[in-house]
Amino acid sequence: MASLNVGNLGEYLREQRRSAQLSLRQLADAAGVSNPYLSQIERGLRKPSAEVLQQVAKALRISAETLYVRAGILDEKERDELETRAVILADPSINERQKQVLLQIYESFRKENGFETPTHRDADADTDTDTYDNGSDAGPEQAPHLS
Repeated sequence: MASLNVGNLGEYLREQRRSAQLSLRQLADAAGVSNPYLSQIERGLRKPSAEVLQQVAKALRISAETLYVRAGILDEKERDELETRAVILADPSINERQKQVLLQIYESFRKENGFETPTHRDADADTDTDTYDNGSDAGPEQAPHLS
């Protein structure tokens, strides 16, 4: 079998598995995949799906997004944004309204710095052409919540 362009992923998975002090069989069992399949992934012979990568990441207790980047499914900038959003949404110390406001502020800063997300870029192109001139970096709907 010819090696696919996932050797970097396989090497990384092997390092993570060894760091976690797991055998190939233990990780395969924890991730719900077969031992031979996981071995082929580690050797760069198979390209796993995003779902398999998510299962492996969960078993290794590492970020699935990091594996997606290594596999070429996600680019690094997208991973950073997704991880930031995930941390905000998972924070139990703030309520849902606060999470949404924080995400809106985060998105406005990214947009201001030229790093808007593709999903927001398409939607905002038609609807959001205003700039905020109230002395706040956040939009007018967020400003009252910051004081």
